[in-house]
Amino acid sequence: FETVCKLGTGFDDAFLDSMPELLNSGLSEQKPRLVDAEMIPDVWFNPTTVLEVVAAEITLSPIHTAAKGVLKEDAGLGIRFPRFTGRVRDDKAPEQCTTVGEIIEMYEMQAHDSDGLSE
Repeated sequence: FETVCKLGTGFDDAFLDSMPELLNSGLSEQKPRLVDAEMIPDVWFNPTTVLEVVAAEITLSPIHTAAKGVLKEDAGLGIRFPRFTGRVRDDKAPEQCTTVGEIIEMYEMQAHDSDGLSE
């Protein structure tokens, strides 16, 4: 599992109140071995819960690990302005999330300038 964003918008109060119950079962003392991340969060979680997220665009990122080094040396892909849709995807396992290959395809479908940002 590779990183594409940090998520902090789109949550209503009811969802925020339910987060401990939803996420505590995945709480981990250390970075899970299946997680490829360079950022150090306050708390680690095992991949157990799928949240639906939308974003404005996909850009090259110096901090996210999705596709790191594939499109540009020392850069991965990240999503800009991510927001939670309010939908917990109980119908999907973490392994069924959008793949890095699919994210690369979506990135390549955008128009890009030399900085990797959409035109």
